[in-house]
Amino acid sequence: MHPTPATDAEDLYEPTERPPLHYAEQALLGAVLLQPALLPAVEDICPSSFDSPVHAAVFAAMQEVSAPEVMATSAGLNWLTAVLAKARPQAPGLTPSYMHTLISACPQPQHVAAYAVVIRAEHARRTICLHAEQLAQAATDITVPDRPRHTLTAADTLATHLDHLAERFPSHARPLPRTPLPRTPLPPAPRPAERDEDREAEQWLLACAVSRPEQVQGMRWLTADDFLDPVHAGLWQAVTALTHRGDPVDPVTMLWEAQQRGLLATGIAPDDVIALLSEPVGSADYWGERLLERNLLTRALLAARQITAYTADPANTVHQLVTGSRRALADLHNVRSRWQTATRPLPASPSSAESTTSPRAGPRSPLTTQRAPVPTPARQPTAGRVP
Repeated sequence: MHPTPATDAEDLYEPTERPPLHYAEQALLGAVLLQPALLPAVEDICPSSFDSPVHAAVFAAMQEVSAPEVMATSAGLNWLTAVLAKARPQAPGLTPSYMHTLISACPQPQHVAAYAVVIRAEHARRTICLHAEQLAQAATDITVPDRPRHTLTAADTLATHLDHLAERFPSHARPLPRTPLPRTPLPPAPRPAERDEDREAEQWLLACAVSRPEQVQGMRWLTADDFLDPVHAGLWQAVTALTHRGDPVDPVTMLWEAQQRGLLATGIAPDDVIALLSEPVGSADYWGERLLERNLLTRALLAARQITAYTADPANTVHQLVTGSRRALADLHNVRSRWQTATRPLPASPSSAESTTSPRAGPRSPLTTQRAPVPTPARQPTAGRVP
């Protein structure tokens, strides 16, 4: 079907139902086209603040074209023509008729500041969503060498952006978002191979903890929430309880503690518990950090998905988005604190510090970072894992 002469060419590419932001952008552009002197009143708006690429091109052209000093009929037409010519390289489909459509879409040019508020708010919503998507991508990117650091950097960038928005937008009477979230917004279930690897890591951690219970005392950064298998989580609570009380720890005492905690009622057989705890592989610290890293990445992905759900609800104000996003990041911050505790470099021992400054020949401590003796060894950085 051919369009009728009364149909604008732009209408063929516009959706039938437009959001309020579309009309706010049209109204602001129309106000400035009618009264170029209003352009300084919206100086906090930039072309990237617009959702429509065509509107962004028109606004960028307005900032580059010199506005007429005296607003007359010919001057106004020249201003409109100059803006159209400047914007067309970035928006080839822009027509003179749409420029007049922008003018007619402005109810009151003196309300241009109110239109700018709408544009800023929706731009803030899009930027929050973009940062949340970057956080989700960082948490699932298996190509980077240090996924926790990469993920936490994305989370810090999002938190900094939220702080910036909190200063620009006023508070709201209802600070929390109205968006109902699923009770268990879990990420997609892992593949069978990944699930088997996670289960094996938890089993080896428990076996190492039972074979060397003295390591459990220094692993307070690991909690039952870091386990995927509820039975494994209960066994971890059992071994930490025995260690805390100073009771003997071996597969048999663990089996008794598991029975007292009701773990055997979940369906696991006593022989399976004995077999699970009798084959240690590696060290408890290594498997514990691996479990904590998995929980850290999972929490980051959950936070990103919650924030994305908040931004998808148009009823949420910017202040509600900021408050809800900060609350979503709070759960990640809790796991992050434990992760930093687990991966913090060990402090240099006094003997290592003395060997650093001692003039005697001999092998140096692996914690020494300089070959030559230094006057203040306690202030020198030590080698270790990056938090």
